[in-house]
Parts: sequence; structure tokens; C-alpha cells
Amino acid sequence: MLEQLAKSASELPKVIGPFPINEVQHMDCLEGMRLISPDSVDIVIADPPYNASKGNVWKWDNSAKLSGFGGNWSTIMENWDNMELVDYFSFTLAWLTEVKRILRPTGSMWVHGTFHNIGIVNFVMQLLDIEIINEVIWYKRNSFPNLSGRRLTASHETILWAHTGGKERQYNFEYDVSKTMECIGDNLKTPGKQMRTVWDIPNNKQREEIKYGKHPAQKPVRLLKRMLQLSTRRGQVFLTPFAGTGSECVAARELGLHFIGFEKDPEYHRICEIRLNSVYQPQLISKDEESHALHQPSENAIDPFSGQVDG
Repeated sequence: MLEQLAKSASELPKVIGPFPINEVQHMDCLEGMRLISPDSVDIVIADPPYNASKGNVWKWDNSAKLSGFGGNWSTIMENWDNMELVDYFSFTLAWLTEVKRILRPTGSMWVHGTFHNIGIVNFVMQLLDIEIINEVIWYKRNSFPNLSGRRLTASHETILWAHTGGKERQYNFEYDVSKTMECIGDNLKTPGKQMRTVWDIPNNKQREEIKYGKHPAQKPVRLLKRMLQLSTRRGQVFLTPFAGTGSECVAARELGLHFIGFEKDPEYHRICEIRLNSVYQPQLISKDEESHALHQPSENAIDPFSGQVDG
């Protein structure tokens, strides 16, 4: 059986386009994706700039102790997150066009956003005939407080789950996983019941997630793993156009997926490489190959995925 597993692993792809798998490339995602052949990847998680770095700078220094405010935080005010509306539309159209081209009809994509950008993302998806499967509301019960007193406290982000397979709708959905998945801390998920489109996942990161540095828009790994567990099978190819500090790739590696990512900021790319070198990587074979191999008679049969980290 072990020989079969080794053979299966050796037959898996080593490169996607010119890029080795299981690496994050230090380059712009548009340049990188244009070098990848059509129908090359199974799943995409895109966390693009929200174009939200506008207005005043708001921040909190926890040297002044107030109940419920937690640690230091500030609003995102970065040059890469501040574009003119027409430029942001063109940018969104460009990267979604490439994602649609390289995504297999049997695959799907998850795209993060807020009110700043999600309307544009939705509109561009419709222009490109990318069908939205679900709109997920990520409820952050520990979100930043509103200091101006001029609006409601923003406590959610939107995630669009979509596919490119047309009316045949061939995308993968792990329905049984969605019902049985253990969602620790999610007060809206009832074990054994269908998963709803509102996810109660605090935005806290584990110490390991920020050990080597962090990104101002970094997502918790448990959120990303939920998305991947619902829509992928082990051994498939995952791509993230905006890798940041590598959280999506960490989630993919822990779940036994191949991955490729792009990040053009040198500091974030450096953090990516350090994080990924520290993450356990289970043996990568497909779900069908795993099932076949594990059901062969053997006196010393073992589960090569016993070390998998679940969300």
C-alpha cells in the first residue's frame, strides 16, 4: 500500500505553468496568472485590496486600558488599498478575468470584501458570467469599535463563493462535511444541521499565525480552512492571487492541497516563506487515490493523513 501511495504522489504535477507548486512567487498576480495555462487550478481564494484606505486615520493604543478594546489596532491606510473608482474597476476586471481563465469548470472561487468593494466584485462577476453560488456573511463579534459615533459598528465582511462552470454547475461541494464539521466557537452552527451563510468566527489569530509578522488585512486560518474544506478534495490545486503573509497557503498545506500564490510586497513575501517552511505538510494524494489505497488488504495498513490538522 505504501508503494501505491508513493507512486500516486510522484505522479502529481510539479509545476503550474512556469511555477513550482507549493511556493509563493514574489511578483504581481496579473503577470503571474497570465503565464498559467487555462483550466489549471481547482480552487481560488482571493483577498484583494478592498479600496478602503480613505478618510481619517483611526487607531487604538492599548496602553490605555478599556474593557473590550483588546490589543493595539488601526484602520488600514495603505497606498495599495487606495485607488480611483475607475482604476479599481479595471483592476478587478483584470484579475477576475485571469482567475476565470485558469480555474477549471469543476472548481470554484471565494472572494473577500466589504461594502467598499464587494458591489464592484459582484458586478464584474456578472459581466464575466461567473455565477455566484452563495454570499457568505462573516460575522466578527469582536470587531473594532466605532469611535466617531457617526455610524453603526461594522461587524461583518462579505465572502462571495462562485464558479465558472456554467449551467452544468460541476463545482465541488462537500455537503456532508458542511453538516458534520466541528465549528468550535461558532454560536450559529448547530452540529448535524445544514451550514448557513452567516459564519460566526472571531477575527482573533492564533499566536503561530502572527509569530513571524502580520498583514493589516490578515484572515484567521480557521476561516480559510472552512472555505477549503467545503469546496476541495485533498490533492487538488489551490491558488491565491494576493497571498499577503501566507495564511491561505498555510490553510491549504495543512489540509493536503497543492498551492501556488503571488505576493509582490517583499516583506510580506518573506513572512510567507518563513511561515510555510514551519507548517506540517501531509502526503499529497487525491481523495479517490487515498480511498483506494486505504482499502487494500494489508497487515500493517496505516492512515497517511492521521496528522491532518482540521479547522
